[in-house]
Amino acid sequence: MSSPYSHAGSGTPWARPDDMYASPPPWDIGRPQPAFLALAEAGDVQGRVLDVGCGTGEHVLMCAARGLDATGVDLASRALRTAQNKAQERGLKARFLHQDARRLGDLGELFDTVLDCGLFHIFSDEDRAAFADGLRTAVRPGGRYFMLCFSDRQPGDQGPRRVTRDEITSTFADGWRVDSIEPATIDITTDPEGIRAWLTALTRI
Repeated sequence: MSSPYSHAGSGTPWARPDDMYASPPPWDIGRPQPAFLALAEAGDVQGRVLDVGCGTGEHVLMCAARGLDATGVDLASRALRTAQNKAQERGLKARFLHQDARRLGDLGELFDTVLDCGLFHIFSDEDRAAFADGLRTAVRPGGRYFMLCFSDRQPGDQGPRRVTRDEITSTFADGWRVDSIEPATIDITTDPEGIRAWLTALTRI
């Protein structure tokens, strides 16, 4: 899961990305999210894979362990260093880049699969549009985007903004086919029940 970029659409910055990893944050569970692991085991994660907001790299390393060409991007240098160390310790080949996910076009690369756990829901409306534009340029036609985000089914108002189905479909109305938006869970270390989420699958058209 990613470091924050801005606060719930208000434009108020969160802590600096590196500060979020001064100690392990709740979303850094030390393993892949079950929803993404199930996608990988089903063969839905294919080709060149990009994890946006990769944090300490568990989803990138999940892909690398399956022989996929896997890249992760994040703004938190501390998290990226941890990810690189994990890759070395596990003997896995993976790439980790310090890159703003709102500017994916700057990579000048195309990917077959993009994973996003906990990034989309921290963007302001303006940042959502920039992210969607960049994502569209970074995914091959026929490529897939899988996203886990906070759902409006999650009680309370603490943490990131809640996301509705309509917000997802409207953000990705241009250049994408919505394959599914299903209830899911984001595991965290501070609550055994996790966070109520949407698991979204889109195809680049």
